[in-house]
Amino acid sequence: MGLYNNNTELFQERRWGITGIVYKSLDQIKNNFRSSRRGRKFSLFTNRGLLFWVFILAVFCFISLAAFALGMHFHGKLEPGMLPWREMREDYIGHNVPDRPNRPTKKPRFFPCEVAFRNFVDFLIEPKEFLNFTQFSLGYMETEKKASHIDAHEPKFGGHQTLEEREQSFFAVNQTIHCGFVRGAEGFPSTGFDLKEEDKIYMSACRVVVSSCIFGSSDFLRRPTSKLISEYSKKNVCFVMFVDEETLSTLSKEGNAPDDGGFVGLWRLVVVRNLPYTDMRKTGKVPKFLTHRLFPSSRYSIWLDSKLRLATDPMLIIDHFLWQTGSEYAISNHYTRHCVWEEVLQNKRLNKYNHTAIDEQFSFYQSDGLTKFDPLNPNPSLPSYVPEGSFIVRAHTPMSNLFSCLWFNEVDRFTSRDQLSFAYTFLKLKRMNPGKPFYLKMFKDCERRSLVKLFHHRELSAPPPPRIS
Repeated sequence: MGLYNNNTELFQERRWGITGIVYKSLDQIKNNFRSSRRGRKFSLFTNRGLLFWVFILAVFCFISLAAFALGMHFHGKLEPGMLPWREMREDYIGHNVPDRPNRPTKKPRFFPCEVAFRNFVDFLIEPKEFLNFTQFSLGYMETEKKASHIDAHEPKFGGHQTLEEREQSFFAVNQTIHCGFVRGAEGFPSTGFDLKEEDKIYMSACRVVVSSCIFGSSDFLRRPTSKLISEYSKKNVCFVMFVDEETLSTLSKEGNAPDDGGFVGLWRLVVVRNLPYTDMRKTGKVPKFLTHRLFPSSRYSIWLDSKLRLATDPMLIIDHFLWQTGSEYAISNHYTRHCVWEEVLQNKRLNKYNHTAIDEQFSFYQSDGLTKFDPLNPNPSLPSYVPEGSFIVRAHTPMSNLFSCLWFNEVDRFTSRDQLSFAYTFLKLKRMNPGKPFYLKMFKDCERRSLVKLFHHRELSAPPPPRIS
């Protein structure tokens, strides 16, 4: 108990709760009032008298609040869907309060995860028997054949592949297939993707390639993080950025004009003239899938979309995803979607492409055996049917080159949304070549995020999605 001083004597403070506090306050007021010259008038109020008036005031406030509450309760009817307070309280206690229908949902965030790279590039050694995969000879269609079904058509970059030729191209055997860069017959102009001879000479000597592209000024130039790239890779890896003339002009105005050798930092800018498609996304699939055609001497390549900045040494990437796993093709799975059915709905929901064209492509794949992804399958053909196709690592083996050509042909025939054709192309290639494995590795998307830094694309007004031809 506390002590207080009253008339110079110490008394123990009695714990009377609120009443005791009131009496104590009254005593102090009484003492103060008595000390004043008008103390006699206020002395008319005794302790009990003042407490009486306080009590009356409290009762009056209580009655007012009760009347106000009753007025609120009986004012009108309950709105539809509203509950009396007792029911609302019970519902809340039971954790059954429904979510607000218009409550904004937070956009999920995705983070990188650790990748166990080797510590040094200098001591990396390519496994002796690494390229001992399925072997066959693969040739490419250079010009259109003279045939009655072609005469009525203008030359196309991807050629006029018949359905029979398409079916045969899935066999991993010695053959010549359509794989872009198809020239028209004599007298026809080039079908597109024209390069300078000096660029062709440079590219023909590349053994390991990191490539990307920007067409239609759709993005900024993201330079690889130089301090994270080894001196070995700077000297032995070709970093090539394909651009069109419009993009080159834009980049130059932004302070990224190439030097006399065509370089901006580590990137060598290679200008593409006579773009093969009006759809810039489809044009971008040429360097994305046909790296082995653009760099005929290359053994390994890494593709990254222009929205990514490389933040890892390319030789460490090749060692980790190809050499250590015995894979000839590596691509990450999608961060949220794993079934083509979901990808189709998302593309249509966001108007990524003409809906009719998407439906025609998807119906074709279903009729040719494509089934839904089964997440409960303990031995799936692929960890995911939907890739995050912005980052690809590959060895230029016959099977890897064949898969790249087949995937490109699907984009050329149907839509530029390559995630729709990935699983179908792989599953059909595997189905038609029993006993001839294709070592494709799908790694986690969080690993992809640890290799690169992701940016947003440059904001441009997009043209309407094209229709299927």
